Amino acid sequence: MPSLEATAAAVRAGELDPVDLVEAALQRATDAARLNAVVHLDVEGARAVAAAHSRTGALAGIPVLVKEIIEVEGLPYRCGSASMDGPAVKDADVVRRLRAAGAVVIGLSHSHEFAYGCTGTSNRTGPCLNPHDLSRMTGGSSSGAAAAVAAEVVPLAIGTDTAGSVRTPAALCGVVGFKPTRGTLPIDGVWPLAQSLDVVGVLTGSVADAVYAIAALSGGDRAAVSAPLLGVPGNPEYRDYDAEVSAVWEQALGKLPTVEVELPDWATTLRTGVDLQGPEAVANHMGRSTELYQPDVQQRLREAAEVPAWRYVQARATAAELARQLSEVLDHVDAVVVPTVPIVAPLLGDAPDVRATLMRHIRLANIADVPAITIPLKTAGLPVGLQVIARDNQKAGAVALWIEAQL
Repeated sequence: MPSLEATAAAVRAGELDPVDLVEAALQRATDAARLNAVVHLDVEGARAVAAAHSRTGALAGIPVLVKEIIEVEGLPYRCGSASMDGPAVKDADVVRRLRAAGAVVIGLSHSHEFAYGCTGTSNRTGPCLNPHDLSRMTGGSSSGAAAAVAAEVVPLAIGTDTAGSVRTPAALCGVVGFKPTRGTLPIDGVWPLAQSLDVVGVLTGSVADAVYAIAALSGGDRAAVSAPLLGVPGNPEYRDYDAEVSAVWEQALGKLPTVEVELPDWATTLRTGVDLQGPEAVANHMGRSTELYQPDVQQRLREAAEVPAWRYVQARATAAELARQLSEVLDHVDAVVVPTVPIVAPLLGDAPDVRATLMRHIRLANIADVPAITIPLKTAGLPVGLQVIARDNQKAGAVALWIEAQL
């Protein structure tokens, strides 16, 4: 597909018609229906917006999917759950920004129920399927966003990331996922999982498109960078990946300027993420009947309810210390790189057993509130992702662009 920037410029110049772009995306969504990536296709609404389009905006005419935990006025607001059934009464702030930038929302993408899962298998409509192998999971919770971009249904999808929910499915489906810093894109109108960690991000087919989309929706700048110095963790846990990932990862590292660094303690990072996310998730579901929730989500809420208050308070303090330690590492390198996920996409039936493995490399960026971008690496097999962790959005984007160009 042409880049987002080039497509929008062609729409503004009258060289491309938003109607044609939307019709093509609607057809691709229909053709890819077996993936279950799109849980609601707004055919008439998208056509009406395209027909009346003003041909203005940084994302002029770009068809986009929005994760179903994000409110889009008039469309179903179900968060993937059988416990919810009704339309959204307003647009989330990020959807308003999409519309202001000229994008056309064509529908809603599949989410792991309430975004509380990393496999993409638990949803009122069933699991989302990986376009590279329909027997395998997409990862989650922004499952449909990743699958739809990988299948080229849309060039841009909006997801959320509390503990890797943009980056994990992007890596397993072979697309780019950009989790910016908190507040870069607004979370008003997004169903909360854990407010101290929730971030709105984007999924695209290239780093250039992801950087452009974040800038278009946030008003931020894009930066250039010369050859960066990249830190590779020496922590043994960050070097524990399967053979398929190892082969592709080592080949990529051979083309990049790297030094070894030591990241904050891995076990402390995981425990802190769990102790922050769990109590906040429980609070967000307090007073609601969970009878119709997916079994795995019910179980996670029960486990989270057992986290004592003192551990939550302690986790808040520990998170600040972990952020300080990561900042010290980033004083000496332009970015840290790790395999986004240490395994390739697991089989759908493995969902109960792989959660901890899928999330092994991704919590630190959420806890420390730094941006992270996953880039697909070239592979003859299932997709493998390289994750870039940097100090700010501009540096993350610039380093990721440079790496993408080298690889």
